[in-house]
Amino acid sequence: MASKVVYSRRDPMLKKRDDFEDMLEERRATSDLRYALKCYTPVMYKGIAPCKGSTLNGMVLESDQIRYVIKQLSKETGEAAEVIQEEASSILEEMAQRLQLSTVRFFAFALSKAFKTLFRSICVNEEGIQRLQQAIHEHPVVLLPSHRSYMDFLLMSYLLYTYDLALPVIAAGMDFMAMKIVGEMLRMSGAFFIRRSFGGDKLYWAVFSEYVKAMLKNGFAPVEFFLEGTRSRTSKSLTPKLGLLNIVMEPFFKGEVFDISLVPVSISYERVLEEALYARELLGVPKPKESTSGLFKARKILSEDYGSIHVYFGQPVSVRSLAEGRVNRCNFNLLPRHIPRKPGEEIQTFVNDSAYRLVRAQEENMVLKPWVLLASLLLQSHAARQERGMTVEELTEQVVWLRDLFRQYGAFLHWPDHMPPSEVVSSSLSLHHGLVATSEGRVKLASGEQGGPSSITPEEALMSQAVIVLSCASYRNQGLHIFLRPALLASAINAASSNQKQEVYNTFSFLRNMFSNEFILCPGATVQDFEEACYLLEKTRVLHVTEQEVQVTDGGHKTLAFLTRVLDPFLQGYQVVCRYLCEENSEALTEKQFIPAVRKFIMQQLLAGSLRYSETLSSDLQKNALAALLRLGAVEKVKGADHVTLKVNKVMVNSLEDTLGGKLPTQKAAVARL
Repeated sequence: MASKVVYSRRDPMLKKRDDFEDMLEERRATSDLRYALKCYTPVMYKGIAPCKGSTLNGMVLESDQIRYVIKQLSKETGEAAEVIQEEASSILEEMAQRLQLSTVRFFAFALSKAFKTLFRSICVNEEGIQRLQQAIHEHPVVLLPSHRSYMDFLLMSYLLYTYDLALPVIAAGMDFMAMKIVGEMLRMSGAFFIRRSFGGDKLYWAVFSEYVKAMLKNGFAPVEFFLEGTRSRTSKSLTPKLGLLNIVMEPFFKGEVFDISLVPVSISYERVLEEALYARELLGVPKPKESTSGLFKARKILSEDYGSIHVYFGQPVSVRSLAEGRVNRCNFNLLPRHIPRKPGEEIQTFVNDSAYRLVRAQEENMVLKPWVLLASLLLQSHAARQERGMTVEELTEQVVWLRDLFRQYGAFLHWPDHMPPSEVVSSSLSLHHGLVATSEGRVKLASGEQGGPSSITPEEALMSQAVIVLSCASYRNQGLHIFLRPALLASAINAASSNQKQEVYNTFSFLRNMFSNEFILCPGATVQDFEEACYLLEKTRVLHVTEQEVQVTDGGHKTLAFLTRVLDPFLQGYQVVCRYLCEENSEALTEKQFIPAVRKFIMQQLLAGSLRYSETLSSDLQKNALAALLRLGAVEKVKGADHVTLKVNKVMVNSLEDTLGGKLPTQKAAVARL
């Protein structure tokens, strides 16, 4: 039996969470071949043996919905129904998975070898596995893992096979299908391939939605997809995509199943395989195309140490319970079930709220490693331009202080309490040796320069440094959800014109609204978030909050300063995007030109010393800033014949820039306008 990994009993917030076991321990002790060829008898939905893939495909093509859509399209286009039927069959052929146990066994063998080489441990909460097994037996199940690495969907199937659970069918992008051999092997291990965008293709949407619902309703297998739609390059949770969630909830809305279980899964990597790749993508280096040859070239990663992975299977969430009192299912009886219909406002709001709740559940069960804390401190030291960095002793003292703060705020922290803090720090720095420079007892971020400072231009040096900074920021971001609300409040206190509670709340509300594309902030929960932030900062003796005022305590300034610095890179990033748009003289700035142009502007500002944070070079931050300005009406999209132009309201953008910079005379007006 694998050993238990038990977290510190001194942390009261962890009592609600399950223990972990290292499932690689048994793999290291037994034959991988025997493991891959083991007797595999998973529990299925209601004990029913799943139908064959070909039978399932036939059910989809003969369904009332597909017949109806074909008939309607034939009327609209004048094309023969038989031709459209053939097209539907081709779409399904391209899309469908062909799950084969022999391929799964091959992957089990290969992944077992790879995981033992790459990772020290893969820790799983066994109680979560037991809950999932029960859920699979009782109801159709939808697995919703967080998405930080290509490794995620391979890891999920590997774990379910290991624990004798039904293997999932997994929504995957078409780019994986283009990988020779590997694409077909993924299909035979449960992947079904979907286009990144359907446009207005009614037939494709009908085939896709009917296929997913058929797998779910018939208990073929748990359906797995990523709520965020794509990998997060920044390790921040992304705004959830609602299309697939809408589809998997529909059988419940229409009364075709009694209930559906949604299972959020949190996958936490101590070291992400793609860390440098992500940083370069954020700086404008094109993403390498998925290919089999690229996969083989990536074999060199097998010589590296990537620490541990923690996988936490969360509590199954009942769609029936979520919908109680919120969704009137009688409305779905007004039309025959097979007639496609767009979800009404009530359903859209419900699905959106559910998606945010599920992403929050993923965040809350993310296991944070010591490096998350160290990266936060080293980034702040770097931004403060401490050229020599920090002494190891200073860093250790600061990380212990931050560890205690994380615990007080309820973080799921994996800190080995049996080791002295100095050893924890040393071990973490060693694992992430490519991101830090240690010399004469001092630690700072690595420069990233190759060949010495004299051999590269200032621009190249800045980009090399930015790769390191963005890689570190991705680890800091893993813990951002812990501090987000207190950090918004700290920034609001810092910017508000007085300590009056209403004034602080108004500023908090403005910042929260501004950053709602950047972070997971549930719609309509501003008051709740403000009260939560006040509670946490009062609990940790940072603030004293009365009915009228918000006062900083004598001992609260250190925590408040740290929290303010957490959001500073984002504040400065949004501010510089506003500055660029105000100074941009072109009347025909296209959406496509925006990111390269704003990146060039920020590079100039950084080289001139006008900006502190090279994180502002991140295309993710720039896109989120533009999305916020579009949402607030400060920028509009104007569609032309062959491109989209950005129309800028410079007065409003200038006002927002001033507000983000803490120029208080414009702040009240901006808050009022929002």
